[in-house]
Amino acid sequence: MALAEMEKVLRNDEGIRLVLDLLRQRYGERLVTGHSVREQHAHSTSYIPPQLPDAVFAPRTVEEVQEVVRMCAEHRVPVIPFGTGSSLEGHVNAPGGGISLDLMNMNRILSVNAEDLDCTVEPGVTREDLNHYLRDTGLFFPIDPGANASLGGMASTRASGTNAVRYGTMRDNVVNLQAVMPDGRLITTARRARKTSAGYDLTRLLVGAEGTLGVITALTLKLYGIPQAISGGVCPFPDVETACQAVITTIQMGVPVARIEFVNALAMKAINAYSDLTYPESPCLFVEFHGSDAGVKEQAETFGEIAEEFGGGPFQWTSVAEERTRLWKARHNAYWACVALRPGTRGLSTDVCVPISRLAECIVETEADIAREGLMATVLGHVGDGNFHVLVLMDMEDPKEIEQAEAFVARLNKRALAMDGTCTGEHGIGQGKMRFLEEELGDAVDVMRAVKEAIDPLNIMNPGKIVGARRI
Repeated sequence: MALAEMEKVLRNDEGIRLVLDLLRQRYGERLVTGHSVREQHAHSTSYIPPQLPDAVFAPRTVEEVQEVVRMCAEHRVPVIPFGTGSSLEGHVNAPGGGISLDLMNMNRILSVNAEDLDCTVEPGVTREDLNHYLRDTGLFFPIDPGANASLGGMASTRASGTNAVRYGTMRDNVVNLQAVMPDGRLITTARRARKTSAGYDLTRLLVGAEGTLGVITALTLKLYGIPQAISGGVCPFPDVETACQAVITTIQMGVPVARIEFVNALAMKAINAYSDLTYPESPCLFVEFHGSDAGVKEQAETFGEIAEEFGGGPFQWTSVAEERTRLWKARHNAYWACVALRPGTRGLSTDVCVPISRLAECIVETEADIAREGLMATVLGHVGDGNFHVLVLMDMEDPKEIEQAEAFVARLNKRALAMDGTCTGEHGIGQGKMRFLEEELGDAVDVMRAVKEAIDPLNIMNPGKIVGARRI
């Protein structure tokens, strides 16, 4: 998405002034209008410039969320839900100003139902906090986008990450939601039963809505038993295509891989330098298996045989927890490792997802495109489900570099769509991919707009994101 094409949202200065006065009277110094705090709440790891809210308010209860939303609805003021700010497509920007609703104080774990393998949490609980709390129960929550994101934010952006190939995405792991709607009503989208045929699936409607339809105030999540044994390791390959073919064969053979991550040669160089490692600086797969002692050994050996068939290896794997932790910490730090390749630049991080049979073709063509353009860009991916990321490093003071990077991203998205893929596997649409959503789904986006207008007719919930205004 070119920065010049970002959706414009008109400011309601009079309404904003009135809401700020009302919130000051009601909450005093809890309403924060200082520039530095407002700037932090427009921050994301995107290259999209920050657009600051007029104030930040951190509710402690559902009732406070309802009160703020009702005030904003009455005076037509935008509400931008905020978690940890780790999103990548401008989701937390405030293009029309308004109130950033920081939900991180709503961080209670409300219940854990071990027998039912589920729990209910407030939106400010992070995935690491939840798993620390669950540690003594023998259960864990598997969705791992890398950042220690809030669970409310993860639901809002339909996050997934390294474990998605085995455990699915947030879409698959949210049982129900409690949410404050744009008129201030509080709804619960479903009960705790694992399946239901009762009415429209409002849970799935709000998961991935990016705060444009309501404010999530509680989530019931599926939990899983901590595996008896875990094995994992890194396997080098001679080139991108053979690595991708090994992924496809592993999936098609039904090997129950928990994580299978692709890292290209340049990204491996960055990871080695940043994390003080000595892995081969060639295309690599980071792989992990969950199960019994015998099971993970068998799975690792099977994968090693598959890798060898495609000229890869040796696959050096381990069941030692400390060694695996070091491996995955290096993978999770890959963003910062790659940014360090070119100090003083900003990273444009984007993702696409294609049918797994087209994965090798798409990555090979993408790397060729990067080379032709002379860009510095790394490729990593959760390739077990066809999802990969490209991080383009560019000088934000050079308009030509920005234009070149944006043109590359446009070609990448068109390439994925031409392969019957999607413009985003997990980053979401936000501000950055609205044009590509139109290209991907066409008239279906008008149906999405109709849903948005029906639920949020005043357009106060995170305006300027996903679908934007109706095209006349």
